[in-house]
Amino acid sequence: MGMGMGMGMGMGMGNDLADVLVVGAGPTGLVLACDLARRGAAVRIVDRSPAPPRTSRAKGPNARSLEILDDLGVADEVLAAGTDPLPMLKYRDRLPVAEADPWADSAPSPDAPYDRGRLIAQWRLEEILRERLAGYGVRVELGREVVGLTETADGRHVDVTFAEGRTEHVRYVVGCDGAHSSVRKLLGIGFEGTTAEDQVMVCGDVDLAEGALDRTRWHQWFDEDGAVLLCPIPGTRTGWWFQAGPERDGRGRPLAPTADGFRRLLARHTALPGRALTRAELLSTYRVNVRMADRFRAGRVFLAGDAAHVHAVAGGLGMNTGIQDAFNLGWKLGLVLAGHAGAELLDTYEEERLPVAARTLDLTSERLRATLEAIRRPGGGLDAAITPDTTGLGVGYRWSSLARAHDEASRPYETSRPDEAPRPDEAPRPDGAPRPDEAPRPDEAPRPDGAPRPEGAPRPGDGLPGSPQPGDRAPDAPCVDAATGADTRLHRVLAGPRTTVLGFGPGSAAVLGEVAAAYGDTGVRTCRVYAPYEGGARSGPGTAVVDDEGHAAAAYGTEAFSDTGTVIVVRPDHHLGLSAPADDAGSVHAYLRRLHGAGRPRNGSPALVDAARKG
Repeated sequence: MGMGMGMGMGMGMGNDLADVLVVGAGPTGLVLACDLARRGAAVRIVDRSPAPPRTSRAKGPNARSLEILDDLGVADEVLAAGTDPLPMLKYRDRLPVAEADPWADSAPSPDAPYDRGRLIAQWRLEEILRERLAGYGVRVELGREVVGLTETADGRHVDVTFAEGRTEHVRYVVGCDGAHSSVRKLLGIGFEGTTAEDQVMVCGDVDLAEGALDRTRWHQWFDEDGAVLLCPIPGTRTGWWFQAGPERDGRGRPLAPTADGFRRLLARHTALPGRALTRAELLSTYRVNVRMADRFRAGRVFLAGDAAHVHAVAGGLGMNTGIQDAFNLGWKLGLVLAGHAGAELLDTYEEERLPVAARTLDLTSERLRATLEAIRRPGGGLDAAITPDTTGLGVGYRWSSLARAHDEASRPYETSRPDEAPRPDEAPRPDGAPRPDEAPRPDEAPRPDGAPRPEGAPRPGDGLPGSPQPGDRAPDAPCVDAATGADTRLHRVLAGPRTTVLGFGPGSAAVLGEVAAAYGDTGVRTCRVYAPYEGGARSGPGTAVVDDEGHAAAAYGTEAFSDTGTVIVVRPDHHLGLSAPADDAGSVHAYLRRLHGAGRPRNGSPALVDAARKG
């Protein structure tokens, strides 16, 4: 297979050694490539397809993924290209019987500006991400299939062989190449789980005659002998996502999807004539797969997204979990490549993301069971799959070795080795496993190395009442720029490829000054958060904001603004790493040394490239 057009512009080509080769140019791979490129890493991204796929498999990012896309600088484009999730109109025997809007009681809040996801065709989301990546001088290399992976004898590089016979050298490889991942197979990593042969759905993109259905609703016909679902594709006049139970032959076996078959299903279950369906493409058959890789890393090669785990479709968490894998891994690779952090930081990718994947398998399988039960009754529908858990905003890493209570920040870190991480067959499994509300929560999960949690490690209820704990997502909060008086928000302060040290209360000024002096512009920024009643000059190193309406106090705890003050280290993926009293500067410095060393980059290390931000 020949090399595709659109190769990386000066990034790891020819004799240059690429830092990271991303295999697979779906949403997971593109998010990872964008995150690495803005850090100045020499990243390349390849895909075996000869042209970008125009498929609408996933229906869009959830709330947490929107926050990630916002950090990458593309959220406005995604919002403009998509629509809010639609109310669901449900039918039985061709007649409407119920309507449900799972988001009717939801609204943005100061700590979470995205309360719901966004409907957008996957191909359109990928277009937006490819354009963003091209802005960093990196383009997807199409028509390039990886057929061999060998780590060099010195353990410092990976030899990658492509189908056309060429072998190239890279520092790291990340397989984002889907459920049938060639990277995973080349590594010999198991992909244990189940395939439900009796749970089958046919899918495709179709055109319906203009005006055939109301495009402000997601239409769902559930009958005893089958189902048809039609959801309008944003950005099109007559395009719809079509999902249905398949036609079957005389022995009950599902038939392959065809345009004529879709027309017959449409006529059988809806009040529309089959001829109302004027086009059908991208036809596929979906079977419920619940699988997870034995491990997410083998030496210098990582797995992310569907290459590492596949879930039941209920809840729409497949693509979103992959995007969040990428956002977890990107900053860690960036810090190691820049020479700031030791290679052991990469162990925390599997340590953090494997338990999340196991939990997501349980959650989506439970939501699928709930949905299948709901549609047995007239008026039941896909709204049964939607819960607060499916927003992704509650996912955290309290069990991680990177989640440090201030009194243990200077203790040695004990990250798990890949071969010690919990195997899928040792984790709760969807088939016969406890329901998610009975299964261990991630914040209650055991350490991946099997060791007991250290005394004093953060657990639910530790620290300030109602405040986030180390490992949790950092809440947003509207505030005011202390220098300009312009409206801003904490997530805008956190945006870009840096670690952020937030200081609350007068006592935090000293440690913020020390951090700024030690790290300068080497990937750590400081931000002083002033209470509205604090007087005097609001100046100092780094950024300063005023919590003029008390939203930061509500999100992080009013005690943070005490005279002693509180310092919170926020990782580049917007999760809390450390929370410490401001008079415990030692814990802050110990934590930052783990991620950024002494604050000086090695010679020749790539400079950070901040994403252009607006608003």
